[in-house]
Amino acid sequence: MNLNATLFAQFVVFFILAGFTMKFVWPPLMKALDERIQRISNGLAAADRGKEEMQKAHEQVQKDLAAARDEGQKRIIDADKRAAMILDDAKKAAAEEAARIIASAKADAEQQLNRAREELRGQVAALAVKGAEQILKREVNAAAHADLLSQLSVEL
Repeated sequence: MNLNATLFAQFVVFFILAGFTMKFVWPPLMKALDERIQRISNGLAAADRGKEEMQKAHEQVQKDLAAARDEGQKRIIDADKRAAMILDDAKKAAAEEAARIIASAKADAEQQLNRAREELRGQVAALAVKGAEQILKREVNAAAHADLLSQLSVEL
């Protein structure tokens, strides 16, 4: 019996120790493990949410970059159009200024031509009078024959 008693005593101590462990040690240990599992689960869920948010942020950045590129292209196209308009306006203004200068030069040339003609007519009339003087051997009165001289200058 001694062996049986020792075995029984060990058996009783084992069950008491197992009961004590189940009642007082096991619940806090399980609670700590559950909390640890919950923290790990929360951390993994947060990591998944972080990955999703990072992916969304990456997509938004790509959209913003594409929009910025499009806006930049539009601004470049607008600037090119504006430059072309300014260039066309400058060409038109230069052409108008050139036309004005040419018209002014033509008018000046016409006036100089008319003055030269008038001066030439006057010189021809004077030569004609001198020639007539020479032919007639007498002096023609320019004041008395002014109508005749003006008619002669018009004909020339």
